[in-house]
Amino acid sequence: MKATDVRAKTMDELGTELESLKKEQFNLRFQRATGQLENTARVRQVRRDIARIQTIMREKRVATSA
Repeated sequence: MKATDVRAKTMDELGTELESLKKEQFNLRFQRATGQLENTARVRQVRRDIARIQTIMREKRVATSA
């Protein structure tokens, strides 16, 4: 997911996307703990996507309050 794609979304869409990524992150952690994780790079990708969405959501909140 690119930052330009994330910036084009509304706050509601970002919240929904963030929620689904956090669920996926939980499932990936569970798979890693049980030894069933096949794509280990996905953990890093999901973590970065979550951070990217949180950063852009914060930028939008600051921009609306200013």
